[in-house]
Amino acid sequence: MKSEEFATATKADEARVDDTLMLSKENDAVANSSLFTLHSSLPKSERIVSKKLIDQLFTSDQNHSLAAFPLRAVYLEAPTDTLPAQKARILISVSKRHFKHAVDRNRVKRQLREAYRLNRPLLTDHIPDGCQVNLAFIWLSDSHAPSSVVASRMKRLLKRIAGQISDSHPFTPNP
Repeated sequence: MKSEEFATATKADEARVDDTLMLSKENDAVANSSLFTLHSSLPKSERIVSKKLIDQLFTSDQNHSLAAFPLRAVYLEAPTDTLPAQKARILISVSKRHFKHAVDRNRVKRQLREAYRLNRPLLTDHIPDGCQVNLAFIWLSDSHAPSSVVASRMKRLLKRIAGQISDSHPFTPNP
């Protein structure tokens, strides 16, 4: 009797292992697809970490600023001789003046990163070859906002920036 129960349990365990292996193979296939890797992450190469670039972004006479409350976007177009690895690079800033607790600042930064990551093609599709855009997103409000509001304002800003870039480069085809 015990051997029959053991055999049944073993077959059920094997089926679970097979299902798990099949799911992991499907997940690997999805993770290796170019669409998934293009839109699924925000690598460090897309972030502005250089103090020199940050200073240039905020002090240049060529920078532009747009607001869609509770966000402000400051951007600078930078011509490049070679094709840049990333067409757009971002910086996210949430002031301690608006949120005293780090946990609150980190939540807002997470919302901004996710909103940008999901809507990044609205901007990058309009950046011509040989050009790179450095962006800073600054939080202006003293209170939290729902992710849907953050996403809609991010979309609005990215579309406006893409329109201004397209206007300043009239001879480049837009997809």
